[in-house]
Amino acid sequence: MLFQGHRMIPVRAYFKLFSGYLRPYRSQAVLLSVVLLTSIAFQLVNPQLVKRFIDGATSGQATSALLPLAIAFIVVAIVHQLLLVWATYLAEQIGWSATNQMRSDLAHHVMRLDMGFHKGASPGELIERIDGDVTALSNFFSSMMIKVVGNGILLVGILVLLWRESWVIGLAITVFTTFTLLALFRLHGITVPWHKAIRATSAELYGFIAEQMDGTEDIQANGATGFMLSKFDAIHRKWLPQVVRGWTGWAMMWSASLALFFTSLAVVFVVGSWQFSIGTLTLGGVYLVFQYVNLANDPIEYIREELIDLQKAGASIDRVETLFARSSVLVQRNDLHLDKGPLSVEFRGVTFGYNDEAGNETILDDVSFDIAPGRVVGLLGRTGSGKSTIARLVTKMYEPQSGAVLIGGTATWDVDVAHLRQRVAMVTQDVQLFRATVRDNLTFFDASVNDKTLHDVIERLELDEWFASLPQGLDTMLDANGGGLSAGQAQLLAFTRVFLRDPGVVVLDEASSRLDPATEALLERAVNHLLRDRTGVLIAHRLATVDRADDIVILDGGRIIEHGARQQLADDPNSTLSRLLVTGMEQALV
Repeated sequence: MLFQGHRMIPVRAYFKLFSGYLRPYRSQAVLLSVVLLTSIAFQLVNPQLVKRFIDGATSGQATSALLPLAIAFIVVAIVHQLLLVWATYLAEQIGWSATNQMRSDLAHHVMRLDMGFHKGASPGELIERIDGDVTALSNFFSSMMIKVVGNGILLVGILVLLWRESWVIGLAITVFTTFTLLALFRLHGITVPWHKAIRATSAELYGFIAEQMDGTEDIQANGATGFMLSKFDAIHRKWLPQVVRGWTGWAMMWSASLALFFTSLAVVFVVGSWQFSIGTLTLGGVYLVFQYVNLANDPIEYIREELIDLQKAGASIDRVETLFARSSVLVQRNDLHLDKGPLSVEFRGVTFGYNDEAGNETILDDVSFDIAPGRVVGLLGRTGSGKSTIARLVTKMYEPQSGAVLIGGTATWDVDVAHLRQRVAMVTQDVQLFRATVRDNLTFFDASVNDKTLHDVIERLELDEWFASLPQGLDTMLDANGGGLSAGQAQLLAFTRVFLRDPGVVVLDEASSRLDPATEALLERAVNHLLRDRTGVLIAHRLATVDRADDIVILDGGRIIEHGARQQLADDPNSTLSRLLVTGMEQALV
């Protein structure tokens, strides 16, 4: 970390975060260093050639002696530019290659975090972190190597050569340059928090936009456009002074570098003319000093400009490190795999509550029940009784605060998470579809699943009629979020997707509560095939769905008030299920 006492160029933090991703590119980094240093050397040599040319011309040297200097100047200038392009290309390639892997790892890390994290982070905020912040780090690498490190070395070389030509000018320019760089670094440390605030508000803005775009239909239908625009305006009102303050920092740094440049030129004109008059500097020497001072302004300007981006990088490093440091609350003690075939499900004294902005109210209170392999259980209860929470615990989206959930006789914390979600599948009301073909939506972009397998599954689920309605079959393009499909058609697609995984447990969370009549029969047949030789957990308010269950669990206030075989409970006039069937379950459970 440069310049202690304020937050400066975050070199140490950056390379601590980035070193593992740079390791595969060590050879390219060495080549970059060689090319960069050679380019700097050529840039320092050219003014020396011009000095010799001027001194030779003023002393009356022959054209034959001056021509090689002119040719050498042109060659050095061309080679310098080619080397600079090459160095820039290498820096960008290394930076983007390494940060692309970081972006992939960060996305993978986020996808493995618990649902509590995702409920509290908007999609726009995550996009800004995973893409925006990592892109800033990629820019940091190329800027650091080319415009900061490279120009820093160039500046040191210029000062050394100035001392060699005239110690008076060298001393003056060194003092002014040191003072200006210290001022720039001090200003940089002051303005880093300003840019952190800008990026935080930017993430808030993009998160808000993403949420509003997702709910555009409801917002317009309910006349909430004015409120949303008011909130949009409020975020911009918070953002504007932050941006103005950030640009104020830029203006202060620009003023400091500009003051150095004009002060240095004044020193060169005054001291250079004096030393030329007393004969301690030749005309070529005066030009050389002037050219080096003029050349020194470029590194200062580049460093000043890049400090703005490096301020953003400092904020990005903090945010990326924080995201990487965020650990999932999901417990993972072992990485066991489950057996093939239908699996048992058991809840042992499970207590759970969502610790979020809504509070930490207990949703499930000491819940215990078991489902034998191959049995289908219907979960009933009023809204908020804990039915959907049970589904999320079975699929390990959350971890119980106490008690244990066992799948196939193994506690969920002892099963590899990715494997568990292959063996336990869930279909919800809101099926996530992508802007892609039906094939890609069914396979989740898994190219190893061939079309014959897809056709076999569609046939086994008796979805031939649905498939025939697709205008281009598997190549039919779907809009994002299932545009163009009814809720029932989307669920049919989800059933096919689940069937391809061949899970041992299937959870249908309100999966049949939004059906259009045209697909009702198709869906009923598909559910029968999907639950055959599998353990099923059904959560619905529909009598037809409950009629499919072998056993019933009724919840109220987070506790089980009734559990038993469906037929026995239905035949018992004193059971809760029997009363629900008499009164009409749809009305009693809302």
